[in-house]
Order: sequence, then structure tokens, then C-alpha cells
Amino acid sequence: MKKTLKDFNFKGKKTLVRVDFNVPLEEGKITDDTRIRAALPTIEYLTRQGARVILMSHLGRPKGQVVDSLRLDPVAERLANLLNQEVSKVDKCVGKGVKETVAKLRDGEVLVLENTRFYPEEKANDPEFSKRLAELADVFVSDAFGAAHRAHASTVGVTAYLPSVAGFLMQRELDALGQVMENPEKPFVAILGGAKVSDKIGVIRNLLNKVDYLLVGGGIANTLLAASGYEMGESLVEEDKLELAKELIQEAQESGTELVLPTDLVIADQFSNQANYRVVPVDQVPEDWQSLDSGGPETLQRYTGIIKQAKTVIWNGPIGVFEMDIFAKGTNTIAAVLAESNATTIIGGGDSAAAVKKAGLAGKMTHISTGGGASLMFMEGKPLPGVIALDDLA
Repeated sequence: MKKTLKDFNFKGKKTLVRVDFNVPLEEGKITDDTRIRAALPTIEYLTRQGARVILMSHLGRPKGQVVDSLRLDPVAERLANLLNQEVSKVDKCVGKGVKETVAKLRDGEVLVLENTRFYPEEKANDPEFSKRLAELADVFVSDAFGAAHRAHASTVGVTAYLPSVAGFLMQRELDALGQVMENPEKPFVAILGGAKVSDKIGVIRNLLNKVDYLLVGGGIANTLLAASGYEMGESLVEEDKLELAKELIQEAQESGTELVLPTDLVIADQFSNQANYRVVPVDQVPEDWQSLDSGGPETLQRYTGIIKQAKTVIWNGPIGVFEMDIFAKGTNTIAAVLAESNATTIIGGGDSAAAVKKAGLAGKMTHISTGGGASLMFMEGKPLPGVIALDDLA
């Protein structure tokens, strides 16, 4: 167990908070503020406790350079609106000017530092940079589950110099994911989609020892079907992972977990919303067509039947190209069945979270993770560097 906000007195304390404000931007405007809203309970608690709140986050991939379009000014502005209070912002993370601004903070005030990834030292987890960040504060709060799988200066490095506790969002993620991975109510069903088997080898292997059913779709299913001997035409298949896919199928048979693959597919003659498309059995994919939705009617009937019997469901990765409406049926159907389910439903961040939100069903899930990569690592059974580094509860 890690220390949390309730284990520290924040009154008058300069409190450095790592949040995940890596929000999508278009022409300088925030198009989805979900990640900002997710951090509000922690920020509001700290301001009520009289903390002097210093927020830090990355945004995009500036690769250690200052990129004006990736400054956190729009984030600070949106946060001020959501908190209904003034939020100040500085254009750096460290240095004399930042220290002077922090020194002027009063109890309950909020300051946003500049994008941490403007500094190459951030991703390098540079000790000197970590120390300079830590010198701004009396205590560190980690509330960026979406970055907890990264051993960076702002997620791990600073913990060497400050008392370090988990924020409410971090705590909620660990509780929700920990419960289903360690003590799930059975039947336990996992749904895995996405493009590549190689991204989820560890997850598949870990889940084979835990779940009753593993339903597979998307590019992962294509590779597993190809490994089973089916001709997949122009479908996305990881040719160099076919032997590995055969091993995973064998391991599933030996584990007692039922690995469920599609039996029919929505195929198209091109990767486009304007494509010609049709449903075919998995053994009838023409050589110049490709599978873009694993959710054919027969497959969906089987998958939904299994999901309806489940007591716990964890889902990571869409089962088709849900961004294109004509290939979204499989993914949307699964989202709808989960929304109506009485099971504990955990959505593992990333594209599956985006798909659920696009379908307007986010509010009907038990928990939607804010971290795609972090939730994947958690599902692999691997420790998260940004969690390990926090102080243990005595």
C-alpha cells in the first residue's frame, strides 16, 4: 500500500503535483478535456487543505525542444475555468524565475509549470533536473497514472528528494485495476483488440493464467488467424510474429482459458470509409481484400453471449477501425453490451476508452482508465516505476 493524500498535512505546504494534462489540441484549442477533469478531485482537495499547488505535466512529443504549439497555456486557461479560480502559469519548469514565482504562492493558489518534455533531462530521468524540480516544493503528489509506466524525472526522479504520495486519480486507478487483476469475480472475460500482437504479448500471457475467456479482435486477431492457417489477404498481419502467435494459441489450450477468435469478418477492398465492404467467413478472405472489423454477425453473437454471462470484464483495444463508421459496428456493439452489463467493466485506456466515449457510453462503465500504456503494463503484471517510487504506508 502506498501513502495517499490523506496521509499528509498540506496546510501551507508547497506541493508539486504530477498530473497528466496530455490533452488533444487542434489549432491551439483543447478538443477533449477529460484528463484535466480527471485531476480535479486531487487539485480541489489540495486547495481546500491550504496547499500551494504547483502542477507539472507533459504535452505531446516535443523531444526535448521548446515547441510553442505544445505550451501548456491553453491547459492553464481551461483549468482556471473548471476550478473557477485564477491559475497562474510560468514558461519554464526550473530556474530562478520559477522559484521566485513559487515563493509568492499563497495557500490555496495554483501554478502550472511549462511542458516538462521541453527538457531532454525529463525523459532521461536526470538526477540534477529531478533535484531542481524537487527544490520547488515540500511534498510530491503523483496523480498521473497515464505516465506512471515512464521512469522520468517528473514521475520518478523527484521522489528521491521529497515525501511522495498518490493522488486520488492514481489511487482510484490502482484500486480498480488491482481488484480485477488480483481478485476478480468469475466468470472473468478479457477482450483484447488493437493492431499488433507484439504490443500485447505480455498481457496475453498474464491473462491466460487469470481469465475464463479471452476474446480477440482487430489486427491481433488477424495475426492469430493467420497463425491458425487462414489466408488473410491484404489484412494487417505481423508476419514475423506468426510462430509466436502459434505458441500463444498452444499456451491458451494448455491454460484452460478459452481463446475465442472471430469466425466472420467485415472485409473491404481498400482502407477507406468509401470502400466496398462485405461480411465473409474467416476462410473466405480474397487475396486483395482486408479485414477492417472483426465483428461479423456470427462473431458478435458469440462474443456478446460470453460477455453477458461475465461478472468481470476488462477491455483493451478496439476490434476494428472504429474511427471509420462502416467498420465500427463490432467495437460499438461490444461497448453497448458492456454498458448494459451488470458486470464490473474496466476499460483499459487508449483507443478502447476513445471508442467508448465516441459511442456515448463512458458513463455506463465501472471504470475507464486514463492510461493506455500504464494500464497495459499493469495488465502484464509488471510493476509501474511511477508507483513503486511513492512512499509506502508503514
